[in-house]
Amino acid sequence: MARSRIVFSLSLVLAIALVALVLGVVGGRATSSASQATGGGSGGAASGKKIDVVIKASDSSFWQTMIAGAKQAGGDFGIKVSTFGPTSETNIDQQVQLVENSISRGVDGLVIAPNSSSALNSAIDRARKAGLKVITVDSRVTTASEGFIGTDNLKAGMQAGKRMCELLKAQNKTSGSVMIESSVAGIQSLVDRDAGFKQGLALNCPQVKVTLQRFNNNDINTAASQVNDALTANPDLAGVFADNNTSGVGAARAIQDNNASETVPVVAFDSDPQENAALAAGTIDALVVQNPYFFGYQGVLAAGMATVNRIPPRDIDPGAVVADKKNMSEPDVKQLLNPPTMKAE
Repeated sequence: MARSRIVFSLSLVLAIALVALVLGVVGGRATSSASQATGGGSGGAASGKKIDVVIKASDSSFWQTMIAGAKQAGGDFGIKVSTFGPTSETNIDQQVQLVENSISRGVDGLVIAPNSSSALNSAIDRARKAGLKVITVDSRVTTASEGFIGTDNLKAGMQAGKRMCELLKAQNKTSGSVMIESSVAGIQSLVDRDAGFKQGLALNCPQVKVTLQRFNNNDINTAASQVNDALTANPDLAGVFADNNTSGVGAARAIQDNNASETVPVVAFDSDPQENAALAAGTIDALVVQNPYFFGYQGVLAAGMATVNRIPPRDIDPGAVVADKKNMSEPDVKQLLNPPTMKAE
């Protein structure tokens, strides 16, 4: 089998250039020791700067991977990184309060994975007015910031739609209906994924239609119940697209409970131990995998640059990779499926 290649976007090439530039700005020592992970590097203008990282949810391994990347960047470049997160992605008020806490603590910069495209705007505006430099990751906001790091979710969603079509064609299905199992309504990254999935599906399998969409409020049991109900009510359901890891785990449980792995393909987003197990077992057929470690690492570097009046790139996209049972053991894919994790403080 030919070894799969990860294709990097132009913005990722710019990000590599950013690392080289930041080496000159912060001058920290590269290390992975625990003592260095909170800012033990030395030298450089940004060394000693305080950066708070606010993730979407403390209960998710995806965001714990982002924390691991952020902490490693702090250790490598001498930046003091503290990490926080609400208990769930639906707890927007708690995330707003965490941003307010960072303003009160007088940190130099913020890296935020916002749970809403608009609900954090006022807090972000106050942070910037107070002199904090703000980098947003994963989901965009509709107010100003110093930069954004995240997957082009429309493009990644199109990858998912194309793969769904390929899976359906392998079963000699050229028409039918597909379900989207989504996490939270109104989150721009999910809206873009779903739109991209529809576009990719329509481009490659124009006779296959998305006829059903459900929102599970980021709850695995709800996702499983919704997919189970869809399978029961629609015996001819052709496939399921799950747009985050919670939705993917729930969909996989429903597929297993209904013995439908041979007839109803599932394409899901992200990775965690449960999704990876489902991929290996065949209850998920493909995962569109992002790089949250990069979000955290590069987010801290960009914020560090901004705190010393360097201008980070406005927009960095690390791209996404489609993982399946055939390539999940290949080194480039395996490291994305099994990244390091670290819990919020």
